[in-house]
Amino acid sequence: MEKNHISSQFDSDLEEIRTRMLHMGGLVEQQVRTALAVYDEGSRDLFSQIRSTEEAINTLEIELDDRCTHLIVRRQPAAGDLRLVMAIVKTVTDLERIGDEADKIGRYAQAMQERGLLHLPGFSDVHVAAHIAAGMLKDSLDAFARLDAVQAGEIVKQDAQIDNEFRSILRQLITFMMEDPRTISTALDIIWIAKAIERIGDHAQNIAEYVIFVAKGTDVRHATMEKLEQTVAS
Repeated sequence: MEKNHISSQFDSDLEEIRTRMLHMGGLVEQQVRTALAVYDEGSRDLFSQIRSTEEAINTLEIELDDRCTHLIVRRQPAAGDLRLVMAIVKTVTDLERIGDEADKIGRYAQAMQERGLLHLPGFSDVHVAAHIAAGMLKDSLDAFARLDAVQAGEIVKQDAQIDNEFRSILRQLITFMMEDPRTISTALDIIWIAKAIERIGDHAQNIAEYVIFVAKGTDVRHATMEKLEQTVAS
């Protein structure tokens, strides 16, 4: 009876930690959406929201790291449970870093606004890459909530798309800077924003890989696409 009680308490503690992690993920999603809105609108009010949410995200990072550490020490989980705890720890780190990238987007957008030029005329903008990255983040958290390895595998495949978009943005902006040196400051800010968006996609990919690790027990980091597909399908 005591053993069953301990097991039940462990399951309850672990589920509460996962719920808190997903709550953190929701805040990070909001952070990214707000940062992209700052880029679109240059609003100081929106930028202040980013800084406020950043504090909440950092607090959750510390709380969840502490709770996971105590859970490991007290309960000594094994096999699938241990994989889940470790995946939560790593996901929390990636989420906090996504929040940092969102903060960067807001800061560079604010700098552009202060110079009086938020966008470059004729530039196709970063919205395609932003849409892909935001979708990858949302889907990776959804896959974690359901431990859906198939969905996670599709997210990993999307990383190549966002890399291609970043290279396209870079080529366009280099052309702008060569043709008109007056655009250099704004173009460089947009490049840093695009790089932050690419990094958000990288972190979302990491989260998807953790889902596959928990669900399938196989580490697919640096794996070939063929190996990834075999693991997800097994």
